[in-house]
Amino acid sequence: MKNSETDLVAVYIGLGSNLENPVLQIKSARTAIAAIAGVEELAFSSLYHSAPMGPQDQPDYVNAVMCIATSLSPMELLRCLQYIENNQGRVRKAERWGARTLDLDMLIYGDQIIELPDLTVPHEGIAERAFVLYPLSEIAPQLPVPGKGNIADLLAKCPMNGLKRLD
Repeated sequence: MKNSETDLVAVYIGLGSNLENPVLQIKSARTAIAAIAGVEELAFSSLYHSAPMGPQDQPDYVNAVMCIATSLSPMELLRCLQYIENNQGRVRKAERWGARTLDLDMLIYGDQIIELPDLTVPHEGIAERAFVLYPLSEIAPQLPVPGKGNIADLLAKCPMNGLKRLD
């Protein structure tokens, strides 16, 4: 575990919600993430409206990306993010891509490539998902995505697919 301020790592987190007032869920999650010991918020994207992945018989999503600096290890941060999801009413079901009050995904953790049973970073779908790439590029337009390439190049290959920025 890192424990000095010089060992802070930049981490990008994807936030998504489509149940129980999604905008409020995202704003509450932002506050909760920033309040984690060993975490400092560096940037937060606009909110975006997107159609659901997977089953279409669910409400549309609100998405955003947050950049933090942290001294926490990837697994420590993951546990904190899962705690926040659970605290905001997240129910994990067998069905992938179902409706949820809150989904927090660790998109990028510094320049690391992590492949563990409970955590894959960069997030496995990062290069194909407009609702991740557009808000990510808004706050980090020059970001290299470890093992995937430059954010601008990934964005050029990813149509917006109905993604809309909320004002």
